[in-house]
Amino acid sequence: MGVQPLPRIMVAPNGARRTTADHPALPVKIPQIIETAKACFAAGAGGIHAHVRNAGQHHVLDAGLYRELVTELAREVPEMAVQITTEAVGRYTPEEQRAVVRAVMPDMVSVALREMIPDADTGEAARFYAWAHEAQIAVQHIVYGPDELDRLAGLIGQGVVPAENLQLLFVLGRYAKDQESDPRDLQPFIDALRMADISADWAACAFGRNETASLAAAFAAGGKARVGFENSLWNADGTVATDNAERVREIAALQARSG
Repeated sequence: MGVQPLPRIMVAPNGARRTTADHPALPVKIPQIIETAKACFAAGAGGIHAHVRNAGQHHVLDAGLYRELVTELAREVPEMAVQITTEAVGRYTPEEQRAVVRAVMPDMVSVALREMIPDADTGEAARFYAWAHEAQIAVQHIVYGPDELDRLAGLIGQGVVPAENLQLLFVLGRYAKDQESDPRDLQPFIDALRMADISADWAACAFGRNETASLAAAFAAGGKARVGFENSLWNADGTVATDNAERVREIAALQARSG
């Protein structure tokens, strides 16, 4: 079957930090995530980037919750790609991140390069990436800045990260003022990717009120998009979206115009 490619549009409906206090339509319980996924698939999202929460709405790397969610999504929206996350939120170690992936065995997972390999010790990470590659788990490497692409190229050269079926996520605006992205944030990633001579299936996500314009730039550059309440609550006109499906519809319309 092979590694599942990134969908043109992936919805990230909740993330690790926002709660229903930020938006009442943010899904935190598994039934809510399922209903959101169904609505977003109908709106044009081919995949979901899924976080699970505990009873206190806190992000958790819980294999049991993930298995429940993946099973329900496969039943309710079987054509939708499902990507779990290993986000550390300052609490989880690389060992714990690797353990949840091994326990869940998802088709797709996102892994922040700086979290999985925080220092010069690459041994366990290399074994994890080789295992995931052999298991045909699509690993999307999250890169928070263009400089990380140079590091990634070095890790590929050392055989730590497999070059085959490489998937990336460019994070736009994460460390900008007030977490606001700008479409111009994308070009340095494109330039660094070219300089590193890396071939990858890539997408971008963008924080704040410029999410739509930033994702339009990603489509124009030949990339894909991750959209949703994890990164932004706002439509292009500055209004707060009613729900994740509304954000997906706006980006799906952009994608249709871009071809």
